[in-house]
Amino acid sequence: MRRPVVPRLHAALATMALAVATGAVLTMPQASAATGGVTGYATQNGGTTGGAGGTTVRATTGTAIHAALCGRADSGTPITIEVEGTIDHANTAKVSGDSCNTAAGVIELKQVSNVTLVGVGGGAVFDQVGIHLREASNIVIRNVTVRNVKKSGSPTSNGGDAIGMESTVRNVWVDHTTLEASGGESEGFDGLFDMKDDTRYVTLSYSILRNSGRGGLVGSSETDLSNSFITYHHNLYENIDSRAPLLRGGIAHMYNNHYLSLNESGINARAGARARVDANYFEDSKDVLGTFYTDAAGYWQVSGNIYDNVTWSARGTGNNPAGPDPQSTTTVALPYAFTADAASCVPAVVSRTAGAGKGLLESDGACTPQSPSPTPTTPTPTPTTPTPTPTPSTPTTPPTTAPPGGTNLSLGAGSDGSGKADGTSYGNVRDGSLSTYWSPPGTTGSVSIKWGSPTAVSSAVVKETSGTTGRIGSWRVVDAGTGSVLASGSGAGVITFARTTLSKLTFEITGSNGTPQVAEFETYA
Repeated sequence: MRRPVVPRLHAALATMALAVATGAVLTMPQASAATGGVTGYATQNGGTTGGAGGTTVRATTGTAIHAALCGRADSGTPITIEVEGTIDHANTAKVSGDSCNTAAGVIELKQVSNVTLVGVGGGAVFDQVGIHLREASNIVIRNVTVRNVKKSGSPTSNGGDAIGMESTVRNVWVDHTTLEASGGESEGFDGLFDMKDDTRYVTLSYSILRNSGRGGLVGSSETDLSNSFITYHHNLYENIDSRAPLLRGGIAHMYNNHYLSLNESGINARAGARARVDANYFEDSKDVLGTFYTDAAGYWQVSGNIYDNVTWSARGTGNNPAGPDPQSTTTVALPYAFTADAASCVPAVVSRTAGAGKGLLESDGACTPQSPSPTPTTPTPTPTTPTPTPTPSTPTTPPTTAPPGGTNLSLGAGSDGSGKADGTSYGNVRDGSLSTYWSPPGTTGSVSIKWGSPTAVSSAVVKETSGTTGRIGSWRVVDAGTGSVLASGSGAGVITFARTTLSKLTFEITGSNGTPQVAEFETYA
């Protein structure tokens, strides 16, 4: 008797047929075509392996890429999609299925995990078609060129970003790519490599970003501080006006990058962001590091960089360049090991290794390009939840229930924050009442207590309103003056840390279950 076909299987078979019709060739599970080992922050939080161990599919159109995603058993089934040829609007259509959520005119990696997208053969060029990651985890993108993606004019794709990530994205490795535009915002282009709305654990390596008004950002506004743990290494930024990158909050590590012709500004650390900047080569550029276009300060740790024909503007309102003699203003401990080339050889090494079509060459850490290391055999990690892992270098302090003694220093102090929901106030967290509260405009945000003179603090108590207990998930307590993270953990309660003299203490909510309501942010000596 003929066995009935279940709907999911029927849909998968239909999608597989569409894949073949649109230029995709499916093969048996095998090792990924992409070799070389993931580095930087993408190694954390369980690691980044993409589609390793899954089926490999060859695609020559954008529709075939979508069909391959939709042909999986579910949205987390590992898959490697080998891409060859030019992907453009004419061959990138929406495909439907239970394991995908795609759209025409953009490569949509939305609500998926465990995917590798790699250029093979004669190369892969995404022409005016961007790559969009949303609610995605464990994604690898290698050896592709993305060019001339527009947000205005015609045709448009991905909000004008070559590669854009947003809305709870975890563990992404972008490697040996070429991302380029043909002008700035007035010509219809936006960023080359953007991250926002809770994107974490990302590495951009051995890539070229060039000929654009905007290199990329981390955080879409001064209130979008939920993005963090980004590594940039062995990349070429060339003929970029600004945002190389722009950092709003969070932690980023830049090493062994070659910055050439940054026309207005480079690494722009703002709103409490902390950048570790090691052994980079800055050449023929202006204001390559600092806080620019805002009074919301950021911080940096510098070591071993070369500044070759770099000019610096004067300090002023909303303008705080790190030079002409850049000095560290914070420290950033890293959870991973790395070996940096000497800055003097970075231009030569990057010119031979960075970008698509370079054979995935890497540096050996001694200024010599070499064939890539073998692909790691780390098992595919389980897709992560929206609650981020605390920074490994930060002391993690679980809240307790025993209240500290002494005077609540928040009473009579000032307060501010990253944003507030309608009907709430920053002052409500220091008024001694559990019936009033502050809420962020979303599920993440920060509120601060500030004093007119330096004040010694060693503990805090965060209290939620009655009926909202348990909404606060992950958090950090930050010395707002230096950017130092004093403690991190999850849940409201008593927080202790090393006694610190400061003028402003910030409680930053980086993950929550619903909209938090902070009734009191008490502080004690």
